[in-house]
Formats: sequence, C-alpha cells, structure tokens
Amino acid sequence: MIIRIKKDGEDTNEWAIIELQGDLESRTNQSLNDQFIGDLHYTKTGTPILIVGHHILYGKEASLDKPFAVLEKIHYNENDQVVDKSMSDSRTRTEYTVRAIVKKKLVFRVRPKPIIANVPKMV
Repeated sequence: MIIRIKKDGEDTNEWAIIELQGDLESRTNQSLNDQFIGDLHYTKTGTPILIVGHHILYGKEASLDKPFAVLEKIHYNENDQVVDKSMSDSRTRTEYTVRAIVKKKLVFRVRPKPIIANVPKMV
C-alpha cells in the first residue's frame, strides 16, 4: 500500500509504503483497492501505529534503498481534452504525471495485538 503521510493532522506531502507481514483479507472477499483499511497514527516519539479493526500494530520507519515515483496515467484526445481510458484509441496520446516520490516505508512486522476495552466486572 502506498499512502500520503499526515502527522499531527497536517498534510506533510510525504508518501510512504506500508509493509505488512501476512495478508489482509476482507470479510466479503472483495478487492481492497481504494478501500479504507485502518487508521495510521504516530506516538510522541514518532513510532507509527496502525489500527485495523479491533487490532493494533506497532511499526517503524525505514528509508527505501531506492526511491520511486508514483505516476498517474492520463489519456488526451486530438483536442487535448482528457478522455476516459476506456475511450482511448490510436488517436489519443498518453501522458504520465509524477504525483509523488516515495522515499520511506512503514514496516509492521510484529503480529497485531487485540484492542480490549476495560469492562467492569459485575459484583
């Protein structure tokens, strides 16, 4: 997953890859593309925390060996108007726009821990 990082509610214009150990699966077996997965937070010391459902994961930031670009593919017709990719043909031209440079990753290697609320005991 590639995400835009927001720290303290501010958009930092930084992007990162989220690296998880294991698989993410939806209950309905739907694709997870463009779906809400969870909440990403940072502790006061800068440790990333990912909350997925009723589970919490603690991670760490790491630099990528080689940064890479996030590209957007745009199709234009002969009048330089943006067209849907399904309408592209031999008369359209394709342009790639760099949307971001990813320089770091957030690594979550530890198994998720369940979030358990304090439930008062009945006496």
